[in-house]
Amino acid sequence: MTLSSLAITVAATTSTTLKKQSRNSKFSTLALFFVATSASSAARAFSSSTPTFLPRHHQQSLSRRSGASSTLNNSVIYNTRGGSLASIVGKKLSLSRRFSSTQIEQEVVSEMDEVKAAASKISAADKLALMRQKMEENGVDVYIIPSDDPHLSEYVPAAYMRRGYLTDFHGSAGTALVTKDAAYLWTDSRYFNEASLRLDAGHWTLMKQGQPKVPTIPKFLADLATSHYTTNSKPLKVGMDAYVHAASFAKELNEAFADAAKDMEGDVPPTVAAIDTLDGKQNVVDSIWESRPDLPKNPFRVHPMKYAGMTVQDKVTKIRSEMTEKKATMTVFSALDDIAYLFNVRCMGDVETCPIGIAYATISKDEVALYCDPEKVAPADVSEHLKEAGVTVKSYDDIVSDIESHLSAGKKNKVWLDNGRSNYALSRVIPEAALIDAQNPVTAMKGCKNEAEMEGMRQAHIVDGAAMAHFMAWLENAIVVEGRSVSEVEVDEVLTGYRAKQPGFKEVSFPTIAGVGANGAIVHYRAAEGSDLLKYLDRTQPILIDSGGQYEYGTTDVTRTWHFAEKPDDEFREVYTRVLKGNIGVDSMIFPENTPGFVLDVFARKALWEIGKDYGHGTGHGVGAALNVHEGPHSISPRWGNKEVLKAGMVTSNEPGYYEDGNFGIRIENLLEIVEISSSDDATNGEEPANKKQKVAAEGKKFLKFGKLTLIPIQKNLIKVEIMTEDELNWLDSYHQEVLQKVKPLLEEGTPAMEWLVKSCEPIKRD
Repeated sequence: MTLSSLAITVAATTSTTLKKQSRNSKFSTLALFFVATSASSAARAFSSSTPTFLPRHHQQSLSRRSGASSTLNNSVIYNTRGGSLASIVGKKLSLSRRFSSTQIEQEVVSEMDEVKAAASKISAADKLALMRQKMEENGVDVYIIPSDDPHLSEYVPAAYMRRGYLTDFHGSAGTALVTKDAAYLWTDSRYFNEASLRLDAGHWTLMKQGQPKVPTIPKFLADLATSHYTTNSKPLKVGMDAYVHAASFAKELNEAFADAAKDMEGDVPPTVAAIDTLDGKQNVVDSIWESRPDLPKNPFRVHPMKYAGMTVQDKVTKIRSEMTEKKATMTVFSALDDIAYLFNVRCMGDVETCPIGIAYATISKDEVALYCDPEKVAPADVSEHLKEAGVTVKSYDDIVSDIESHLSAGKKNKVWLDNGRSNYALSRVIPEAALIDAQNPVTAMKGCKNEAEMEGMRQAHIVDGAAMAHFMAWLENAIVVEGRSVSEVEVDEVLTGYRAKQPGFKEVSFPTIAGVGANGAIVHYRAAEGSDLLKYLDRTQPILIDSGGQYEYGTTDVTRTWHFAEKPDDEFREVYTRVLKGNIGVDSMIFPENTPGFVLDVFARKALWEIGKDYGHGTGHGVGAALNVHEGPHSISPRWGNKEVLKAGMVTSNEPGYYEDGNFGIRIENLLEIVEISSSDDATNGEEPANKKQKVAAEGKKFLKFGKLTLIPIQKNLIKVEIMTEDELNWLDSYHQEVLQKVKPLLEEGTPAMEWLVKSCEPIKRD
């Protein structure tokens, strides 16, 4: 038969299997829709009986390559189900970018590459000399450069990558501070390794935040202000751009300066420092950055109700009800994922890997306003969608003046704005008496998924599991059977290619982390051609792969550590097993309602602590439903600052790890959904033997447990069975049975992917 008819036959068979499966499992009609979509797509793709080349996505220019990866040089092609790869000898595939489904994504990542190239083109000494010259012209002694855009996003458009341009460190978290004679970079433990490698140590000092004797930025500046005032008898002028700093940060600075002044001699505390936002002047970094990228203006797309689960009108009604309780007359939304959720829209291209668009929003008693560039609402269906929801579209730059106008319209008017998630430029126009500084109502709504959103997340993880099965079959064959070395970049490309073949795939959910050997210890490592750090995977070293996909209906994030050695090192297996024990420890927890995430963190670390080991990052973060891969308000972390309680409907990652600098990194990450237990449920998630099951005694209190979302096997031959408990081994077998049950219907019998999945899900040998 032709390739197109084969694709349809396979999909039809899978559809029949799913219908049978749905009678005894959580498969929904949505899954059948996905299969039908796959069949249609496959038929179109292979109607000419010609295999398609690797999909191109998650762009990074290949023009800088001395030679593309061996896969691309040989023009790798897929068969109908992605189950095997074939090479066309003598036929070359011309690629200027990697894995993009749209021209928009090509442009986004091209701009990011341009930022990195621009950052490396000029030396640290020259950039800092230019910075200090501009600082002097603007009359400031210090200038602070955060990672943020005006919406305090984790990942930002290329135009706002000012800290990356200035420092040549491109991690997602970090704040630079430049004085007249020194330069500093604060970042967290995820990036200590990477930052130390990227910074020019002759000009930059790495401040490892959270470490002993490392002051916070407010404390550092307060001490500097005291010294400066003592020496010069005048305040330290601290320059900052009000639009890219959180309002809460400005407050912390002013409080630190006031506390420092109290310790000075004299009856009246002097002004030892003052913030200067340089209003009306260009951002200092922008003034030295030639060819800075333009701000993006990509159009929104409507997020369908079958995935959103709640209309814009219903969301607005609920928000207005909460506004009444708070006595707020206007609520301001600044975070881009809040706005995408509120208006049931998504966008691709404004922010790499995040389906969000540049905008602000406000809700008052008689108006719902969206502030954005007109091009973002140009599509007819988007315009009609917003019109039906009663949304007024306004100019992006009108947000501050509209807040001021609202306040001047009535003496009793009050604005609800979360200072921790809003920039200083918005907050400072609101008098303290008129400000309601509290978590905005969308944050909690977005954090607890409705059933439609959760079903989309479940289905996203099923297709993601299928993509990973295809990928791992390819990778294992390349390393073990063919005996070749595979670059970290090729790993990223091929994995993304398999995801791109899944129905509803839009883009990756964050830049793929594929770290071989020592690079696995760089927590947010990103491979790049031409980099001195680039490594190749073979049978002698492990690889840590942290990756995910943005699908139209859900978001995935998974980490696995793989090792293809015939006999992996015993010490490596010991630590790997203890990381797995930590993952199981969190996954199998039963806990009462109103439990904050930090309470569970110890269960992820217990097995590592027993041998004197630990890891520096948190254990879990929230994940959006077809939204940002990192989402609040909850977390699982040893840091007690976040006291947000865990609730049914939340999604969290579970990702303990261990990192040995210069050697290897291990992390095992699954996404979990939080579900409520009724008084008749057993308290074991079904993993323990029947004689160990216990009923939950509710006694008026609700209890919660975790449901599994990620459906990707865990490498069994890396596990030291002798340090696993019987319950933990039962958990592993149960998990693999669930993976097999849900992912198998999407694979074709006899393919390498199916064979790999079945083998990987076999019960673990307990001898």
